[in-house]
Amino acid sequence: MTKDFSKLSKRTQLVHGGTRRSQYNEVSEAVFLTQGFVYDTAEQAEARFIKVGDDEFIYARYGNPTVRMFEDRISAYLGFEDGFACASGMAAVNGALTSLLKAGDHVVASRALFGSCLYVLQDVLGRFGVDVTFVDGTDNAAWDAALRPGTRLVFLESISNPTLEVIDLKYVCDAAHKVGALVLVDDAMATPVFSYAKACGADIAIVSTTKHVDGQGRMLGGIICGPKDLIRGPIEAYMKHTGGAMNPFAAWTHLKALETMELRVRAQATAALQVADTLAGHPKLNAVRYPTHKAHPQYELACAQAPFAGTVLTIDVKGGKEACFRFLNALETILISNNFADAKSIATHPATTTHQRLPQEQKDILGITPGLVRLSIGLEDPADIVADLLHALDKA
Repeated sequence: MTKDFSKLSKRTQLVHGGTRRSQYNEVSEAVFLTQGFVYDTAEQAEARFIKVGDDEFIYARYGNPTVRMFEDRISAYLGFEDGFACASGMAAVNGALTSLLKAGDHVVASRALFGSCLYVLQDVLGRFGVDVTFVDGTDNAAWDAALRPGTRLVFLESISNPTLEVIDLKYVCDAAHKVGALVLVDDAMATPVFSYAKACGADIAIVSTTKHVDGQGRMLGGIICGPKDLIRGPIEAYMKHTGGAMNPFAAWTHLKALETMELRVRAQATAALQVADTLAGHPKLNAVRYPTHKAHPQYELACAQAPFAGTVLTIDVKGGKEACFRFLNALETILISNNFADAKSIATHPATTTHQRLPQEQKDILGITPGLVRLSIGLEDPADIVADLLHALDKA
């Protein structure tokens, strides 16, 4: 039996929401490592293929009790009716976009996007006849100019990766809805804890659960959250037939990670702001960017949308790539890697790794300079993180 925890606080929902217990009444959620399910009779099998009940399952690619617990828990936490859990964050992005678009449809997207998102929009959807217009997401007038009657959907990152641009999400949602367009928000940087997608009117929020949900460098995952008619309609149909569903063990680790997500992410976000405050004005840095820090050009907008801007900040090291590499190679506690939102602090050089394949002209437009470093702040003592950064800057 599933109890209703919707009237309790969000933090409590992360511990108890969506729980399904077997006949054994286990305390910890069960992991159902099964591909298929048995029917009592042939008639029952036939009935289930005609209509699947809320707590019935056919095949793991279509749904699974452990995965369903995770979908219920996180979609309720984010304020949406339903969710479909996917094999990765990019499986969620691709699934949401592809299931809702067809040849001839028009999409308006922010130009500041993760490289894989750009690939899906430009190469994949463009190849199949979808018309995509890219705009400066920070310019409200650019959205107004690009949107037109018949625009099918809008796609954006609430906070861009890696340059941490902030979009006026309420404005974009209102403008998109006026022309009948859906709004899909990639919430990876904002984090589920500080997400404002639903509050601003977004129709669908896409979360890479690899990041803050798992938060400990173990499992890939993603989820598409939105209204039930879209999630259990075109999105579920596309995902179950193309094989992008989350596996039950990943869902189980995610369920256990949700229990501590608020504690982890709030601690990391507090530390990120502290690091930004310490590094601001450092003589070896051109810039320090964290959206809810006063040095960010969109500070007021960022603060109006959320109390914290996630767990990531960026710095721009003076001296270009050579000085930046000296800085990175001098880090002792902070790891060099290409993920973010881990329990361990991570430094990434986007120009030569995650965004390496972007044309130089596009890097210049987005602000991905040779000195740009994306810093994902982990759960170490903030004083140790700061000390490591200051020591490495001395070597730069």
